[in-house]
Amino acid sequence: MPSMLDAVVVGAGPNGLTAAAELARRGFSVEVFEAAETIGGGARTEELTLPGFRHDPCSAVHPLGIGSPAFAAMPLARHGLEWIQPELSLAHPFPDGSAAILTGSVGESAMSLGPQDAGAYRRLLAPYLGHWDTLAQDFLRTPWDGLPRDPYHWARFGLDAIQPATLLSRRFKGAKARGLFAGLAAHAIAPTSGVATGGIALLFALAAHENGWPVPRGGSQAISDALASYIRELGGAIRTGTEVKRLDELPPARAYVFDTSPTALARIAGLGHAYRGYRYGASCFKIDYALSGPVPWTAKEARRAGTVHVGPTAGEIEGALRAAVTGRDPSVPFLITAQPSLFDPSRAPEGRHVFWAYGHVPAGWEGDATEVIERQLERFAPGFRDLVLARAVAGPPQLAVRNANYVGGDIACGAFAGLQTVIRPKLARVPYATAHPAVFLCSSATPPGPGVHGMPGHHAAKAVWRRLRAA
Repeated sequence: MPSMLDAVVVGAGPNGLTAAAELARRGFSVEVFEAAETIGGGARTEELTLPGFRHDPCSAVHPLGIGSPAFAAMPLARHGLEWIQPELSLAHPFPDGSAAILTGSVGESAMSLGPQDAGAYRRLLAPYLGHWDTLAQDFLRTPWDGLPRDPYHWARFGLDAIQPATLLSRRFKGAKARGLFAGLAAHAIAPTSGVATGGIALLFALAAHENGWPVPRGGSQAISDALASYIRELGGAIRTGTEVKRLDELPPARAYVFDTSPTALARIAGLGHAYRGYRYGASCFKIDYALSGPVPWTAKEARRAGTVHVGPTAGEIEGALRAAVTGRDPSVPFLITAQPSLFDPSRAPEGRHVFWAYGHVPAGWEGDATEVIERQLERFAPGFRDLVLARAVAGPPQLAVRNANYVGGDIACGAFAGLQTVIRPKLARVPYATAHPAVFLCSSATPPGPGVHGMPGHHAAKAVWRRLRAA
């Protein structure tokens, strides 16, 4: 081992692991330190309920993972990552037993919205189909980091993407299309009337048509394990169970890269109030279920989908998100649910299933949303409660303990609101750099933000190797 490492990475979530892999494959010596006993951060898999039931404590479905330029450049399949595509990417059921769907076919998806909106949906998506690779490169980055690869589609997508979902969805006449669109925008964990929420909805819809919404065989841990295996193959080292409280506890290195919240980075690196203006957002109430059978959805399409959005209308979804952001208790939550064991039998004992659901709640909320979540599930899957063998419940305090980056239970590591929507963690030409020349930030608090796609780690690594090569 060299007397001084080129880079030390703090935090073995997907972004920290991506940054380490990017640096190691360029010949830099790298060591990763993780406070938890296992790697993965938001991409982990654990037996949370009963033996043999393998749950994803945080992320479960990965439309931006399979479409990630950073992951695509690494031999992750050779290191054990295998994507499984559900029959339908998404189902969004309605009280009448029908459902809007997202599939690989734009036409099939459009028809599920009804004849009044099928054409409008096709027209909205048509300009971007076939351009995922360049759009992903151009939008999953810092907006001012050089010229876009495809300026025409970048500008056109940007004009749509900057709009609130509520404005963009005015192109639709019916409740089904508006409900589907609001559900997609809700992944931002912000009211759908907020700036750029239309872009979130568009990106997730386009991802379904271009790459699907897959699950990794064996669970989300497979992504983290593949990245770690690749790092080790390149000569990097990973140390778990090692909490870092001060910079001087780490071995000497030319650069330190933090996959942490900005708050934690400032505390560890002695940067004072460098990020005092950074805002964290609303949280979630998450339940992992062990079930005796598949979820009995009334809508037959939901029984074939990897992801099911529960909360039919745009108005209900907006109300649920606004309640969470303004600090009110959940009453009729909008739920994002995943049922990976329908397509990956390795996740549960034979004939049994794992199921994952969360609704939005205020940051730091200490209540119990189990009853309102299960009441909402029963609306669209009568008899659901009869299938529950066990449940593992995590509200904001538990989420924050499980992952230190989830400040107040904010799984996005930063609010999707106001200027922070496009400028995170603060205005800077290189948002991954800090006031300390050897310290960098690579978490979801940096562009392009949350999701298991490794792009903040990719861009932070680029900033680090530019600095190291210039030194």
